[in-house]
Amino acid sequence: MRSFRGKRYWLIGASEGLGAALAQSLSARGAQLVISARSQDRLETVAQSLPRAAIVVPIDVTNDASIDSAVAAAGDVDGVVFLAAQYWPMSATEWHHQKAVDMVEVNFVGCLRVLGKVVPRMISRDAGHIVLCGSLAGFRGLPGAIGYGASKAALMSLAETMHADLANTNVIVQLVNPGFIRTRLTEKNAFRMPFIMSPEAAAESVLQHMRGDSFQRSFPRVFSWVFRGSQLMPDWLYFRFFSSREN
Repeated sequence: MRSFRGKRYWLIGASEGLGAALAQSLSARGAQLVISARSQDRLETVAQSLPRAAIVVPIDVTNDASIDSAVAAAGDVDGVVFLAAQYWPMSATEWHHQKAVDMVEVNFVGCLRVLGKVVPRMISRDAGHIVLCGSLAGFRGLPGAIGYGASKAALMSLAETMHADLANTNVIVQLVNPGFIRTRLTEKNAFRMPFIMSPEAAAESVLQHMRGDSFQRSFPRVFSWVFRGSQLMPDWLYFRFFSSREN
């Protein structure tokens, strides 16, 4: 069982929602936190609420200069948890170019930019812990998920590749795939969200996964079976159940 006491963890996307809740849990378990997001004001509010002092490092994961500055400020860390995300519900019939690009830039390319600076340092020390946040929406294409679903599918593939490449090192890679979490982002959804979780409940699932040795956890468990099971469906059956019914 992994201990966080005295370990330095960098949480990217920690100003609200799941990131802020996970910061509370890790801090309560003795982790030394560096918390990052775009909004310094929100980060300061989170930092003031934590059980232990944390370092606030603003970051824009779409900007290389901002990432370089944040990496320098964070220093050598024992672990990185990438939770930064952008989301708008979007159908291919109502395509918004810039929003789609922004989702991919933050959710996937932003993660690549950060890891490109952090992973080589972990490899040189032969030590590190990387946690990436995919989504149940990344297992197969879903209606109304242009940009978001693709970005999370790419991130999940990235985590699998890194896990395979680093299997014989002491750099541990883990992946979490949450369902709906009650946040500012999911408030944009006009549809019913089954099994929606509070940020605190989702953070507990992430923390439990981080303490163990397995690669991947999808949650909530029962809801995740629908998405994992959909990978076994033939295309004709999958699209019969999951295609948009608007047209």
